[in-house]
Amino acid sequence: MTPLGALSRGLVASAFGTLTMDLLLFSRYRRGGGDSSFGAWEFSSDVHGWEEAPAPAQVGKRFAEGVLRHPLPPERAGLVNNLVHWGFGMANGAQYALLAASRREPRIRYGLPFAVGVWSTGYAVLPALKVYKPIWEYETKTLARDLSAHLVYGLATATAFKLLARPAGGTA
Repeated sequence: MTPLGALSRGLVASAFGTLTMDLLLFSRYRRGGGDSSFGAWEFSSDVHGWEEAPAPAQVGKRFAEGVLRHPLPPERAGLVNNLVHWGFGMANGAQYALLAASRREPRIRYGLPFAVGVWSTGYAVLPALKVYKPIWEYETKTLARDLSAHLVYGLATATAFKLLARPAGGTA
């Protein structure tokens, strides 16, 4: 597989992984009493300003305003949240694909260390940006729920990549 082929397959695979993770998170939201539709939830329709914006939006705002010197109005918080969330998921998947494609045959189990790496990177970088608290300030239950969602993302991405990496007419 060429590097470009790996990257393109990684982007598709990680879009699937991101969507799969979001479906898990949405099901948790609904079980917790949330009543928004999947579309409204997925596109952050209830986010109307930076104060209630989740971590991806906060990172996007910092980047746009701090690096690009482009101020973002509060009504863009939901859009920025989606762009950063999906962009981060797909960028990580592209990196995963380059590594997985360097092996003779990509394995689904590679999704586990990939997921742990993505999850732990968030708890290293986001506190430094003052978007998250340090990892030791979170309850074990919160960390476990977050890790489990990332494991779903990693395994879904690895599964999709393995399927996309098959030669035409090949079998799983």
